[in-house]
Amino acid sequence: MSIQRVRAYFEQWDMAGRIREFEVSSATVELAAVAVGVEGARIAKSLSFKVEERPVIVVAAGDAKVDNGKYKAQFHTKAKMLTHEEAHDLIGHDVGGVCPFALPEDVKVYLDVSLRRFETVFPAAGSSSSAIELTCEELERYSSNFVEWVDVCKAWQ
Repeated sequence: MSIQRVRAYFEQWDMAGRIREFEVSSATVELAAVAVGVEGARIAKSLSFKVEERPVIVVAAGDAKVDNGKYKAQFHTKAKMLTHEEAHDLIGHDVGGVCPFALPEDVKVYLDVSLRRFETVFPAAGSSSSAIELTCEELERYSSNFVEWVDVCKAWQ
């Protein structure tokens, strides 16, 4: 199960104890906001796409939506989300628990600037009933294969 992989991943920094598991689902922004007890915008949703047949993850604020024009300008291709099966096979996390941690080396991670307005955010931790609270600096530091901050979303300003 990928939450165990994420827990082991965070153990190298003595941070596994910060992972929260819930009795209820946190598989969507709305459900995660209720489980965590914060506004939905502070949920750091991990969106998985294919760029040149390679998987990438864009982590964005819960209230942000991908702007197709900005996405194409950044990645030079149309936004094409992975299927549930592709996410499982290529990312190693199932939809609802996709996160930027404990990823295969070929999965690149981009963080959207929509997150920077918050002191802390809550990405999933490998399951559909988990989260970890991180500052944006910690999210950047601990995201597997982090590439850069991007501006590919709209509707959050």
